[in-house]
Amino acid sequence: MGGGAVRSAPPRRLLIGRSHVVDSGVSKRQTRQREAIFEVLRDAAGPLSVPEVLSRAQERLPGLGTATVYRTLKLLQEDGRVRALTLDGESRFESAGRGHHHHFACRECGGVFDLDLCPVALPSGTVYPGGFVVEAHEVTLYGRCPGCVAKA
Repeated sequence: MGGGAVRSAPPRRLLIGRSHVVDSGVSKRQTRQREAIFEVLRDAAGPLSVPEVLSRAQERLPGLGTATVYRTLKLLQEDGRVRALTLDGESRFESAGRGHHHHFACRECGGVFDLDLCPVALPSGTVYPGGFVVEAHEVTLYGRCPGCVAKA
């Protein structure tokens, strides 16, 4: 090249492939374990405990271990693909981006289910007496799920 032409680096792109995710030069391996665990959470009817994630993911990958599930959940949370919540002192996980929803916890079988209907009409910015300003809310309803009611 003559005449002082300047070469610029190609623009950085987000490339999502089966084996790697590359963003701005940072590579994160997209492993079969990560895919399986994320798919388990994405397909679940509600947030899952670590033993539930492990059990369901082992159906897809029989050799999967508990330590891998914990590491993967941490990575998926850091990536913003998974959200952690605590119900009755137990950590549970669900895929992020489900929008505004709440949960129903069955006292009989222990299952936790997503509720798309919000039982509380409480907009952000509501001010309670004493100056408490609502920014968000989470509601968990407790009772028996349809499966347990049908068994009774």
